[in-house]
Amino acid sequence: MDIILIVIIILNVIISFKAFDDQMFFNKYKFQIGSIKAGEQIRMVTSGFLHVDIPHLVFNMFTLYFFAPIIISQFGGISFLYIYFGSLISGSLLTYFFHNKDSYYTAVGASGAVMGIIYSSILLKPGMELLLFYVIPIPGYLFGIGYLLYSIYGMKAKRDNIGHTAHFGGAIGGYLITLSKEPHMIFDNTLMVVLLAIPILVLFYLFKTNKL
Repeated sequence: MDIILIVIIILNVIISFKAFDDQMFFNKYKFQIGSIKAGEQIRMVTSGFLHVDIPHLVFNMFTLYFFAPIIISQFGGISFLYIYFGSLISGSLLTYFFHNKDSYYTAVGASGAVMGIIYSSILLKPGMELLLFYVIPIPGYLFGIGYLLYSIYGMKAKRDNIGHTAHFGGAIGGYLITLSKEPHMIFDNTLMVVLLAIPILVLFYLFKTNKL
């Protein structure tokens, strides 16, 4: 495993476990609209290293562990970091855009960054398959699209602090950064490029029509 990926996973684990035992630490670094408006923009990055609980952390890190090597083998470790943090920040920016009128809105999780890695990986390796529940083989693109559609449900339900909106922002970040690095994909793999854009377009339609 690449050392850069190991460091990212370790940072997520250490910071998340610190926050599990220290509510003041969690509150200080989580994504919160009111605090960001007050000048604490650092929360747009630090919130991506916090998690609601251990299952949330494990799911994100396991997913990152599976998809990240595809990007690292194609682009190298530095470009992986660029996509990871670019997706994290784009996830926070979209969350801010969608929820900027709600000063009390909060969210945490590496899901935005991880979703960007997923989308980038699917574009690079569109034929990949995953084992759903370790048993059922499914195409990777169905996992990515399904994850985003589930995120729409999470946004509507508003039952947790997980950054569901960030999933979309992260996906957009990973999608655009990868296409900017490999623009030929738009013509060589048009169907996959269009399929991955569908849930993003659905989100903006729901937002525009006030159905979120």
